[in-house]
Amino acid sequence: MSPASAADDAAVFAEPAVPVKAMWTVDLSLATLAVFMAFMTPIQILLPLQLQHIDPHDKNDALSLVTGLGALVAVLANPLAGAWSDRTTSRFGRRRPWILGGALAGAAGLSITATQHTVAGVAVGWCLAQAGLNAMLAGVTTPIADRVPLTQRAQVSGWTGITQSFGLVVGALITTLLITGVRSGYVTLAVLTVALALPFVLRHSEPPLTRALCPAFDARAFARSLWVSPRRHPDFGWAWLTRFLINLGNALGTLYLFYFLTDAVHYDDPGTGVLVLTVIYTLCAALTAIPSGVLSDRLGRRKVFVVLCSLVMAAAAVLLAALHTWPSALAAAAVLGAGYGIYLAVDQALVTQVLPEATDRAKDLGVINIANSGPQVLAPAVASPVITHLGGYTGLYATAALVILAGGLLVSRIRSVA
Repeated sequence: MSPASAADDAAVFAEPAVPVKAMWTVDLSLATLAVFMAFMTPIQILLPLQLQHIDPHDKNDALSLVTGLGALVAVLANPLAGAWSDRTTSRFGRRRPWILGGALAGAAGLSITATQHTVAGVAVGWCLAQAGLNAMLAGVTTPIADRVPLTQRAQVSGWTGITQSFGLVVGALITTLLITGVRSGYVTLAVLTVALALPFVLRHSEPPLTRALCPAFDARAFARSLWVSPRRHPDFGWAWLTRFLINLGNALGTLYLFYFLTDAVHYDDPGTGVLVLTVIYTLCAALTAIPSGVLSDRLGRRKVFVVLCSLVMAAAAVLLAALHTWPSALAAAAVLGAGYGIYLAVDQALVTQVLPEATDRAKDLGVINIANSGPQVLAPAVASPVITHLGGYTGLYATAALVILAGGLLVSRIRSVA
C-alpha cells in the first residue's frame, strides 16, 4: 500500500479534527435543503391537493395511506442505502455518489407522482420518490460525522437543520405563489432537487474507501449489521427512542395541518395559511438553531438543550389543542419553530456521538433516521382514530404534547454524552 493510500484509509475512519470551511457547510446545507424540500412540500401541500381532487370524500384516509406507505419505504431505504454507502469504493468517495444518485432517483419518483390520477398511482409514485430521496438523505446526513470535529458539530448541524425547515418554505413559495398546478409543482421540485445537490457533489472531495478495507460481501452479515442492539449500545438506543418520540409528536402536529386549517380554523385559503405558518415557524427556528448550536459546542453539553426543546414544542402543541383560531395558530407556529430550532441543532450533534462504529456511520445514521421516517408511518394510524373518537384536533394536539414530553425526558438516560 502506498503512503497516499494509507493516509486516505486513515482519513476515512478517523475522528475529524480539522474544522470544515464555510463553503463546505453552505453546499451541504443546499443539498439538505433539496432533500427536505422534496420530502416536505408534497406531504404538506401537493399530496393533500392532489388527493383532495382525486377522492374528496375520503381525503384523510387517502393521505394517511399514501404518506404511511411512503414512510414505510423510507424506513427500509435509508439504512440500506447507508449500509451500501459505507461499503462504496468509488474514487469519488462514499457519500457523493449516493447524494447524486438519490437525487436523480427521487426526481424521477416525483415526476411519476405528478402524472397520477388514482390513489394507488399516487402511492406508487410517492414510494418511488421516497426510495430515491432516502438514498440521498443517507448521503447528506453522514458527512457531519465523517468530516466535522465535535467542537464545530452542533453549529454545522444548526445550519443544515435550518435548511430542513427552509425546504418546506421554499417549496411552499414555489408551489403556491410562483408555480400554478400540482403537476408543475412536482416537476419543479424534481429539477431543483438535482440542481441543489450538485454544488456539494462537484466541489468537495472526500477520501475514498479502498477495496482492502471493504470486506467481502456476506448477505447474512449484511442483514445482521442493520440491527444495532440497544443492549450492547444502550446510548444509541435511547438516542433513537428520544428522536422517534419527538418526531412522532411533531408528525402528529403537522401531518394534518392543511386539514386543520380547513376544518377547525376555517381559514379561507389553507394552502396560503400553511405557507404563512411555515415561514413563521422557520424564521423562529433560524433564530434559535445557530445560537443553540454555538452554545452547545462551547459548553460541550447536548442533553439539556433536548429537554428544553421538548418543553417548548409541547407548549406549542398545548396551545393548538386549546384554541382553534388563526391568531393562536400563528403563536403556536412561532413557539414550535423556536423549540424545533434548538432540537435540529443539538440532536444531530448528539446522535453522531453515540454511533457504535466509525466503519458503519452511514448505516447507523440510517437506523437513526428511521426515527425520522418511522413516525410518518405510525402518525396516520394514531391520528385518524384520535381525530375521530378522542376529541378531534384537541385530542390530536394534546397527544402530540404528551409524546414530545416523553421524548425529551428519556434523553436523560443517555450516559456517554453530557
